[in-house]
Amino acid sequence: MGEILRLPAQQTRPAAPEPLWRELVGRELHRERTRREERLVDVAERAGVSVQYLSEVERGLKDPSSEMLQAIAGALDLDVRELAGRASRPDALCLAA
Repeated sequence: MGEILRLPAQQTRPAAPEPLWRELVGRELHRERTRREERLVDVAERAGVSVQYLSEVERGLKDPSSEMLQAIAGALDLDVRELAGRASRPDALCLAA
């Protein structure tokens, strides 16, 4: 028989790490706020949080308590259940009827 040739090992890219829950929630809050064409300051004021805190939540840097999440979501006319559903399917297309 012939000689055995060794093939070079295939280089595989490491899988991107799965996003954290706070990042997914923050993305959805930011998406909804910008969809509504609202400013950070307006949503923060209605939610009773600082602009800096809301910005950090939207960027996935803060992990808000359930009470804070409810206040921020409510300021965007969302309930926490709807927000959680959107965050669990971040790439789903949302069509308004």
